[in-house]
Amino acid sequence: MLIDGPRAEPEQAFESLQVALEEFDQDGDPQHLMLAVRNVAEARGGVPGLARQVGMGETSLYKALSESGNSTLGTIRAVLHALGYRLALAPAQPRAAS
Repeated sequence: MLIDGPRAEPEQAFESLQVALEEFDQDGDPQHLMLAVRNVAEARGGVPGLARQVGMGETSLYKALSESGNSTLGTIRAVLHALGYRLALAPAQPRAAS
């Protein structure tokens, strides 16, 4: 899903990333998550500026955020932080009341 125009708004970008992260959690395929991150990056000024923020080369970041990219957790963290987000954990299933 390409994010542009009004979809570049923070709430829509967050929602897009959240949906992609949930899909990744379900199927284990990072492809949609990486593309969602890249789309948000493009909507917020492009990968070149983001690459400078995270201290990576443009080509390396484009590759990391590609369908075939194999990003490290550190790269994902740095990119999300540069976009104004952070990683967080949640219980896989709600805990039963004791």
